[in-house]
Amino acid sequence: MELDLVVTTLARALAFSTPLLWAALGEIVVERAGVVNLGVEGMMILGALAGFVVAQTTGDPWLGLLAAMAAGGLTAALHAFFSVLLRANQYVSGLALTIFGLGLSGLIGRSWVGRPLTNPMEFVDVPILQSIPVLGPALFQGQYALSWLGLLAAIALWFVLHHTRLGLTIRTVGENPAAADAAGVRVLTVRIWTVIFGGVMAGVAGGFLSLAYRPSWGQGMTNGLGWIALALAIFALWDPLRAIFAALLFGTFFTLSFSLQAYFAPQLLTMMPYLFTILALTVIALRKGAGAFGAPEALGEPYSRGER
Repeated sequence: MELDLVVTTLARALAFSTPLLWAALGEIVVERAGVVNLGVEGMMILGALAGFVVAQTTGDPWLGLLAAMAAGGLTAALHAFFSVLLRANQYVSGLALTIFGLGLSGLIGRSWVGRPLTNPMEFVDVPILQSIPVLGPALFQGQYALSWLGLLAAIALWFVLHHTRLGLTIRTVGENPAAADAAGVRVLTVRIWTVIFGGVMAGVAGGFLSLAYRPSWGQGMTNGLGWIALALAIFALWDPLRAIFAALLFGTFFTLSFSLQAYFAPQLLTMMPYLFTILALTVIALRKGAGAFGAPEALGEPYSRGER
């Protein structure tokens, strides 16, 4: 019985952590370039709606995923326009997009509420690895392809950020945009594209919810996951590999809130991710001094070419 509990907990934790990981990875890249995006929740919910509508209309969940990515990227482009090009307050712009996304999705998706997705994403088994004791049935049997693609994406982003010229450029823009500008880097261009990339990743996270995890559409179905993803990026110290552990930890907390109701108050375990979210936002708002907690030095600061 205890072994079954471990297997079930690991399997459900991986599934629940998938949208958190995708959204957090996007936010890590965005913040590495020096931009704060508090609009993740709005981008996720619009991605979830766009993905569901397209998948329900065409019968192809992967086309729905592309639509979710496009919706997230387009919404992020608005954030890039206001916060990067117009140098508006990044926190205000992100919050406005979250409110906008929640409101627009509720309005457009009203006629789709309660409809189950006719052709959701299917589970995927890994033939050899699923025979590994405990870990095999938990992690390699009956999981979604996006769960494993998320893990691969984390590894790929870690390599890009730390071992490629592109990654060095992104980190330099986030640490010292003036120095990057002097070296010939187009700071604003880098920031714009990283913000859009973060939106695409948030769109994947939202699409996973409506196409796989909860194959249906419901208003507010992201239920604060975008804020938790924001906290994950900071909790992982802006490192994609640490984000895997952080996402699984949050997923485990959520799963245990159901599995251990007989031993602990479920509210205690359920509220833990939100407490981390509050702490993470406080760190962002009050961060002072060079490299506090390993944060990018220019995080949240707008940049104009020629300024020092």
